[in-house]
Amino acid sequence: MAHDDSTFVPTILFGAFDRHNFGDLLFPHITAALLDEKNLIFAGLAERDLSCYGGHRVRALVRVASDWGECPAKIIHVGGELLTCDIWQAAVMLLPPDKVQKTIAHLDNCPEERLEWARHQLGISAQAAYSVPPGLFHRESRIIYNAVGGVELGVGDAALRAEVLANLKTANAVSVRDKQTQAQLDAAGIAARLIPDPAVMVAELFGGKIRQHACEGEIARILTAFPQGYVAVQFSADFGDDATLMEIAAQLDQVSVSTGYGVVFFRAGAAPWHDDLFCYQRVAAHMHVRPVRILTSLNLWDICALIARSRVYCGSSLHGRIVAMAFSLPRISLIHPGNRPAKQAAYAATWEDADMPVTVEVHEIALGIRDALSTDRGRRLKIAGELTEHYRRGFKAIYAELK
Repeated sequence: MAHDDSTFVPTILFGAFDRHNFGDLLFPHITAALLDEKNLIFAGLAERDLSCYGGHRVRALVRVASDWGECPAKIIHVGGELLTCDIWQAAVMLLPPDKVQKTIAHLDNCPEERLEWARHQLGISAQAAYSVPPGLFHRESRIIYNAVGGVELGVGDAALRAEVLANLKTANAVSVRDKQTQAQLDAAGIAARLIPDPAVMVAELFGGKIRQHACEGEIARILTAFPQGYVAVQFSADFGDDATLMEIAAQLDQVSVSTGYGVVFFRAGAAPWHDDLFCYQRVAAHMHVRPVRILTSLNLWDICALIARSRVYCGSSLHGRIVAMAFSLPRISLIHPGNRPAKQAAYAATWEDADMPVTVEVHEIALGIRDALSTDRGRRLKIAGELTEHYRRGFKAIYAELK
């Protein structure tokens, strides 16, 4: 592709919004709204059209680099737990659903073959899939990281960590969304600004759009079915064993009896290794209290509307929690027994009010929801307002490093 205007500097928004994951799909919308620039380039690892889900038409970064590699560019990593996503994970999450299990079964225990396959799939050689290497674009390009996460960077693969740290050291500015990631980078000699996750802006920037979605289609029908209110519930596919699902059903029955609220399940991600609709159907079948609904829509704005109109959020998705925070709602994060709380706990420890419950295991759901519902609405409103202001200031400061 030829570019005759040598003075034009493209702004490239880069992230994992090339697959269906709730938070990742939100990030480029928020960044674009704050930039208010025309001709933004939305880039991921693969060519994808996520517009049917409220996302973007996404270009593959290697093709963008081919078009613009000889020109200076402004590159923004738009957010998310990008620092610990390796090339194998990224490649699998971009596979069609019908190819996932066969691919994992064939390659999961063959690290060298697995790496070669992932490189071939994505057309890149880097281990750090969503971290732009400095040599990919013109040497005068400017690169920033916006509120990214890397909670488990220190316990992961050493080669991945070394590559990520090398890329961060060449960036013009780095900001992270939790103190745990910030401390790890500080120990490596990388100064990172601390700002909240971009999703704290969703109510302020897109409140009108979300209200409109609440008046239409499946969300409107759910609101009609639950005049008394409902709990918005989500969990990832790794909660899918029978004992765990039966415990979730029993806990939600308790919640429904004690509060009078219904229960609505939703998927925060349909990409591989995310959420499984069948798990929700199995939980619903075990529940005795009615009504129960499952949101079938995967539209980004429908998901936002479902959370925004709920009484309380309970889920394993960090961005389900953050959107609930943005709308000043009670929230708890669900963790699988035996798993480390990881990014959910790290984010809450950085930004949450001390009275708001943080993480619960499945046998603690009813107690956790009760405690979350007892929190003060005024304090929840105060935190939501503080986070938006903190994010605006932080984003303005880090974006200034692109100029």
